[in-house]
Amino acid sequence: MGSAKKVPLTNNVVLDQAAILELIDQLRVAVPDEVRQAKRITEDAGRITERAREDGDQILVRAQEQAAQMLEERELVKLAQQRATEIIDQASAEGAEVRRGADEYAAGVLIRLEGECIKALTSIKRGIDMLDERHRTPRAAGREAEPVEIQQEQAEATARP
Repeated sequence: MGSAKKVPLTNNVVLDQAAILELIDQLRVAVPDEVRQAKRITEDAGRITERAREDGDQILVRAQEQAAQMLEERELVKLAQQRATEIIDQASAEGAEVRRGADEYAAGVLIRLEGECIKALTSIKRGIDMLDERHRTPRAAGREAEPVEIQQEQAEATARP
């Protein structure tokens, strides 16, 4: 085009037809390769984009499933903790009830034992008083009891129920 002749009084130029046809043939040969290459690049980009979109969708679905599972597990843990608290509270209440019952039983046994001990002490005191009375009686009659006799009487009194 640089060698083209200008038509006077116009902006037109006269070109060599053979040179132009040769140039067009070169463009036809060169352009299809570049167009095919651009088309392949566009197709590859489309496939890559579609694959990335699919991968992103799969990741999103897995993340949602995992979040749902975590929420479910969290709820299960929460329910298990509540149930454990209920069981512990119930066991504590039952334990307190058993302790209270055991304390009442022990108090009843101890009260009965105290009564029996009082009876036994009363019986012992009567026996001692009776022995003292026996020992005083011989003295009053002018006879003193021998220490051996006193020991025998005490042994007999303790042997009696």
